[in-house]
Amino acid sequence: MSKELLRPGVTTESTYTDIGADTPEGFSISSRSRSLAREMVGNATPEDRIRQRCSIAVGDWAMADLLRFENDPVSAGLAAVAAGAPIFTDIRMVLTGIQKRGHSCPVACALDYGADISREQGITRSSAGFVALKDRLDGSIVVIGNAPSALLTVCGFVDEGIRPALIVGTPVGFVNAAESKEVLRMKAVPSVSNVGTRGGTPVAVASLNEIITMYSEQT
Repeated sequence: MSKELLRPGVTTESTYTDIGADTPEGFSISSRSRSLAREMVGNATPEDRIRQRCSIAVGDWAMADLLRFENDPVSAGLAAVAAGAPIFTDIRMVLTGIQKRGHSCPVACALDYGADISREQGITRSSAGFVALKDRLDGSIVVIGNAPSALLTVCGFVDEGIRPALIVGTPVGFVNAAESKEVLRMKAVPSVSNVGTRGGTPVAVASLNEIITMYSEQT
């Protein structure tokens, strides 16, 4: 993808696209929400667009200030989507929420892999799934909205030299959620995450879907 397509001005105009809204009423609601979000969050950068969408997804403007972007994840995500990179999710709810229009990336869930590894090693199903998918993660998009254990597993793979094109890591909860996201932010890989125990599927899905929307607008 050319640098021209990645200029912030291309992705921060006041015009609005929602490739997931397939009725006039749905588009009207989405457009009005985004107009409010531009006012409350700002609209100066592509990252602001992700902040807007995540705030809308959770119904809380405070989410905008909790998001963190490391190693230019928007540009990396746009390039990965343009290349048709595989998308791997931790749970089926995240898989279901990811927009299927506007791109050619295959989407798969870690829970559909590694059941034997989970039984043998006594680790979570989502972690085991990513263990089974380890050799397919280079250049992929990893989206984790629920399982801190899965995020820590993927971060361990990064330490071993595996490089996903983008990791969206926003697991929610009180056990290892905040800590796993701190670990992610220390890795030399493009990532979107948030500070603290909040997050979850809506934030993970909204983050990637906004990148997909930006890609769709540019093609």
